[in-house]
Amino acid sequence: MHIHDQKLRELALAVIQTETEAIAALADQINDAFVAACHLMFKCTGRIVVTGMGKSGHIAGKIAATLASTGTPAFFVHSGEASHGDLGMITKQDVVLALSNSGETDEVLTILPIIKRLGVPLIALTGNPASTLAKFSTTHIDVSVKQEACPLGLAPTSSTTAALVMGDALAISLLEARGFTRDDFALSHPGGSLGKRLLLRVSDIMHVDNELPSVPESALISYALLEMTEKKLGMTAIVDPSNTVVGIFTDGDLRRMLAKNLDIHQTAIASVMTANCTVIPPSLLAAEAMQIMEQKKINALIIVDEEQHAIGAMNMHDLIRAGIV
Repeated sequence: MHIHDQKLRELALAVIQTETEAIAALADQINDAFVAACHLMFKCTGRIVVTGMGKSGHIAGKIAATLASTGTPAFFVHSGEASHGDLGMITKQDVVLALSNSGETDEVLTILPIIKRLGVPLIALTGNPASTLAKFSTTHIDVSVKQEACPLGLAPTSSTTAALVMGDALAISLLEARGFTRDDFALSHPGGSLGKRLLLRVSDIMHVDNELPSVPESALISYALLEMTEKKLGMTAIVDPSNTVVGIFTDGDLRRMLAKNLDIHQTAIASVMTANCTVIPPSLLAAEAMQIMEQKKINALIIVDEEQHAIGAMNMHDLIRAGIV
C-alpha cells in the first residue's frame, strides 16, 4: 500500500486542528467546578492521589508528576491495582483526582465505595457529566470533546489531550496560589540541568585560597605569567596592598601585549592589565555569571566581597564542568 506525502501532511494537520479545537473548548469549563477543585486541592493536608486506567492512567501519571513538581504533593495510583492493596496508600487527609473519559471505567468505579467510606474528597475529570463517576464526585470537571482526532473515533486522542491540559491548568493555578517560586521548583529538580541553573551559585564553583590567581599591581609581567601558569585559569587578578581588585590580566591581554614587544622582566603588570574589570559577588547564580561572560565576550571573572577584595575566580571551563553551559 502506498501513501502520498501530501496525504500524510493533511492527516497530521487534521489531527492538530481537531485537538486544538478540543483544547479551545475547555475554556468554557473553567467554571465554579474548576474553582472548587482548586480549593479542595489547595486545602488538602495530605496528598493528591491521581488515578486512572489505560490511556487515562498514563495522563493521570503525568498530572501527578506535574502537581508534585510544582508544589502540590501528589502521586499516581493505578486503578487496577488500587483494589488489590494500593488503596492502603490513601489516607483521610488526601484528595483523590480520578480520570475516566467515559466515567464508567469498572476499575475506577470499584474503588469509589472505599473512597466514600474514608470520607476523602473526590475530583472527577470525565467526558460524561451524567456518568456514575461524575455523579459520585465531590466536584466534576467536564473534559468532553466533540470528536477524537482518530478518524475511526476509537483511539483516545483529543480526549486525553483535553484531560492533560486540564490537569496542567489545575497544577499551574495551584502553583500561583501557593506562591511557588523558581527556587522552590529548583529544589525539586536538583539533578537536572534546570535545577543546576536555578540553584548553583558562583560560590559553589569558584576557585579560592591557593587556587585563586592573584598578583600585586607592582608585580612584573613575568611574575604574573608564572602565577597564571600555576593556577591554570588563563587569568590572574591584579590587586592593591589591601587586596582590592584593580584589574585583571588574561590570555587575551597576553596576546595583545606580545604585539608590543615589551620586556616581560622589566615591565609592570599594571601597565598592561585591563583596569576596571568586571567583578561579581559569590552569591550570584552561576547561570547569571555565564550571561555576563557572554554579553561582555570574556572567559573569566573575579569574585569579590562587599569591600571589593578578591576572594575567588572562575572561567568558562568551570561553568562547563558544572553543567551550566
